[in-house]
Amino acid sequence: MKETFPPPAALAAKVRTLAPSMTRSMQRVAEAVAGDPAGCAALTVTGLAELTGTSEATVVRTARLLGYPGYRDLRLALAGLAAQQQSGRSPAITTDIAVDDPIADVVAKLAYDEQQTLADTAAGLDTAQLGAAVAAVAAARRTDVYGIGASGLVAQDLTQKLLRIGLMAHAPGDPHLAVTNAVQLRGGDVAIAITHSGSTGDVIEPLRVAFERGATTVAITGRPDSAVTSYADHVLTTSTARESELRPAAMSSRTGQLLVVDCLFVGVAQRTYESAAPALAASYEALAHRHR
Repeated sequence: MKETFPPPAALAAKVRTLAPSMTRSMQRVAEAVAGDPAGCAALTVTGLAELTGTSEATVVRTARLLGYPGYRDLRLALAGLAAQQQSGRSPAITTDIAVDDPIADVVAKLAYDEQQTLADTAAGLDTAQLGAAVAAVAAARRTDVYGIGASGLVAQDLTQKLLRIGLMAHAPGDPHLAVTNAVQLRGGDVAIAITHSGSTGDVIEPLRVAFERGATTVAITGRPDSAVTSYADHVLTTSTARESELRPAAMSSRTGQLLVVDCLFVGVAQRTYESAAPALAASYEALAHRHR
């Protein structure tokens, strides 16, 4: 299978997204390649290490963190980005969307990108882990879901779905409330953390507390080797987000998260169908007059 690497136009956005999780030395390398792609493309790995006051190993680690197998591949991407900038083409808003693209093209390109995100997430989703998470939520006395920002919206989406089929679910929006709620969990309860980066402290902390209290814990993340998974009994992985200046990780990761949440919900609804079906019908009936 042909390997695919981040396109040159996405490099600057990749640096902005990942820089907070990098060491300071790796940040210097990343900032250098994003700020002067043409100059850095002309440098060997040793030259770039000297320019940034780092080591060759740091340069290679930075290239890999940015999505390239090694410095050679990053250097080729830098050359491509430099050539694009020198050609005078319209700057890219996403991987293949420019500021002067007609809105019809924007719709088509974003739709394609969303489809790819969904396909990648589905292909990488561990159905055994998903099945275990479904079984835990279906049998839970209570389910808490933690998420911040865009992931918080996904957390709210899941809790609303669970509530409509008669299950007890909470999505505390305040990080302090999330921790105090987690303290009340115990064996037989479920806690779900949603964080694309896997390093969001306000999401990791309540999951840790829930884990220590004996609740079954689930992490929905784009990085299966991240900190949040240390406290997760089950890990559900979303695809790596295709971020850009106007389509940040918070936007693109949400697509994969929503797919995972929908799969989890449908699995739970199947397992609890005898009670879920009448609860769902009752909620529809209760809201029907609002849609007339």
